[in-house]
Amino acid sequence: MASLGPDIAAMWQAHRDRWFPPLLRGAEVGDIDVMLLDADTAGCVSTWLGKGGRLSPETSRILATCVEDLDTVLGVFTDGEERYYLQQLRIMAAAVLAKTET
Repeated sequence: MASLGPDIAAMWQAHRDRWFPPLLRGAEVGDIDVMLLDADTAGCVSTWLGKGGRLSPETSRILATCVEDLDTVLGVFTDGEERYYLQQLRIMAAAVLAKTET
């Protein structure tokens, strides 16, 4: 089994404690709804934590798409709290992908 480690658990707690930046509410980049992207990513991370470091192949694909979409969105939000929020979300999502056992 993958080691969940305190790093991802701590990232998850920090994410849950962080306010969603107001400028991201209703924001869309191309066909990416930023609030939905946040929710999808958070759902995958929560599932991973709840399943002891495992995701189904489908959920792994969803999370991989979230990381790609976060890269796209980060190209638009280049500073401020919005960028920080999105960067932290992407770091956490990529860390989960790196440790995922399917």
